[in-house]
Amino acid sequence: MPATGFVGLGNMGRPMALNLVKRGFSLVVHDIDPAKVEPLRAQGAKVVDSAEQVAAASSRMICMVETTAQAESVITGERGFLRSAARGSIVVCMSTIDPLVAKRIGGELAARGVAMLDAPVSGGTERAISGELSIIGGGEPATFEACRDLFSAMGAKIFHVGGLGQGLAMKLVNNMLVQVNTVAVAEALVLGVKAGLDPQKIYDVISVSTGSSYAFDRRVPRILARDFSPTGTVDISFKDQELETGFAKQLGVPIFLANVSQQVYQMARAAGLGKEDGTAIIKVLERLAGVQVKG
Repeated sequence: MPATGFVGLGNMGRPMALNLVKRGFSLVVHDIDPAKVEPLRAQGAKVVDSAEQVAAASSRMICMVETTAQAESVITGERGFLRSAARGSIVVCMSTIDPLVAKRIGGELAARGVAMLDAPVSGGTERAISGELSIIGGGEPATFEACRDLFSAMGAKIFHVGGLGQGLAMKLVNNMLVQVNTVAVAEALVLGVKAGLDPQKIYDVISVSTGSSYAFDRRVPRILARDFSPTGTVDISFKDQELETGFAKQLGVPIFLANVSQQVYQMARAAGLGKEDGTAIIKVLERLAGVQVKG
């Protein structure tokens, strides 16, 4: 089987790439941080110096970086995939980026005979490690099926939701719901503690009542334990909300709660919490209310 390329070996990309190696895929990898390639090198992956070199040695290339600008650089930049990708090869952008930019990149690739999928993921670092991510794909159905083996090695729930950019649109809708809900959870906890409620009892009651949600179930135990080690940072959540609100503007869709809740993440960034887990936004609300939510 021809080699698969992988660029972007951060908190999500590294375990995803390792799962591909474990499933027998031959990998060619690159990251701008030399330390991040070492776990892949140790597992037999070939390490090269640029995305261009990754494309020269592979037939399918995965991009898993943080921002839209980084994805553009990896795929169509001066030393990007496009410089050496063979006709008939496939680029899979698994980063969460601007859907409209993804469509433009796809057009540039198509002009050179290279296909593209957008396939952002959901599930955080825990599911990236376990290989149980949700993978949400957009692009031509035949191209998607040609990469299903890759997706099956990294995820447990695989969706094809439409044409190029639609996977990203779906991911932004999902993230918007989680981020808005996370702010609501933090506000509710701070209100309850300020009112004199035991935060553990807040969790016990709400987790079996109508106010519960995925964000409540996953975030509150970490808040009670004061565990803000990053599974997804405040900075990344803010970046995703910037994508959501910008995408809505381009489509002419008014969204209120995403814009308002984004400012809570911005306040957390201004307070120096950008590299902590997204749940760290509660520290901003705690300071304003003069309480701490602790189990």
